[in-house]
Amino acid sequence: MDKPELQKLVGKKIKELREQEGLTQLQLTVRIVELGGKMDATNISRIESGRTNISLHQLYRIGKALDIPMKNFLDIEDLAIYDI
Repeated sequence: MDKPELQKLVGKKIKELREQEGLTQLQLTVRIVELGGKMDATNISRIESGRTNISLHQLYRIGKALDIPMKNFLDIEDLAIYDI
């Protein structure tokens, strides 16, 4: 798996978990900012679409905002690689 494929899979997983919480990208952004992080909805969009490489710190902040452990974002085995 190359880097762009991995970015897309992780982004897809973030989107899936965010939607399970019933949040929009903007609502997630607000939660991150309320917890003292820096993020904007445009960045969330780029991460979820796999257009940008997410840092571990960004992943940590998203996890805190969703109250989801970081490891859940990396559980991408259930996502079809060709269903990106």
